[in-house]
Amino acid sequence: MKIIKLIFTAIILSTIFVSCSSDDDDEIIANPMEGFNLVTSFDANNHSIELYSKKNDFSIGYNEVYIRIKDIATKSYVSQSEISWMPMMHMTQMEHSCPKSTLTVTEDKTVSKGFMVFQMPGNANEYWDITIAYTINGEEFTAKKTIDVISPADGKQKISTFMGSDGARYVLTMTAPTEPKVAVNDFTAMLFKMENMMTFPVVENYKITIDPRMPSMGNHSSPNNENLSYDAASKMYKGKLSLTMTGYWKINLKLLNESQEVLKGEDVTTDNLESSLFFEIEF
Repeated sequence: MKIIKLIFTAIILSTIFVSCSSDDDDEIIANPMEGFNLVTSFDANNHSIELYSKKNDFSIGYNEVYIRIKDIATKSYVSQSEISWMPMMHMTQMEHSCPKSTLTVTEDKTVSKGFMVFQMPGNANEYWDITIAYTINGEEFTAKKTIDVISPADGKQKISTFMGSDGARYVLTMTAPTEPKVAVNDFTAMLFKMENMMTFPVVENYKITIDPRMPSMGNHSSPNNENLSYDAASKMYKGKLSLTMTGYWKINLKLLNESQEVLKGEDVTTDNLESSLFFEIEF
């Protein structure tokens, strides 16, 4: 009888162990958005549309954004949905869009990735919204949401919209470094030309010279900088930015076209302490 009880007890313990292990395995589901912030979400068409970023909010300049769409009824995320977007700024006298990428599906098929470059913040009378168009199982949907776009918390210039000497209007935005260090930093930017209020194609094969200076320290520069040149794979301009100490830096810039003609910006000299085209970093 004791043997039967022991066998019965072993079977129960084994069943409990397997059951607990199975439950634990079910709970260990990788979250593809771990480490990202849910900037905004809204419901439409019985779906929940979620927009994520490494930032806490949308701010002027470059914003890398991730989108997921959840079926509210099943509480499951939709895989491989075809998604497009259109951000719009509604001003008192006009409307315009901004530079943006197409959305591409990531390795996690429920997540699509892209970027938007906001030229200006919203205010009490002017605002941004974003229209999301998507297709699920052949059925097309649209959804629109007003979004808050703010100036960066540090107040430093990371984007410039300007008229070049060629008569074209450009948008130049810094994309990295996002966490500058006392070191030679990877330095990247994106350049767009404004064809009209809705279209901002990437400008290729121009050149952007850099001259970082510390105005509070005699306007000294730094060694081992590399000017920005176009990288076709990333569609970005890449170079190196040497920051030799913490504090406020003005990154003086010049934009040159393929013929090496200066479209915007000036050299820094003893008589000219800054360029009219620049980014700012303080850390």
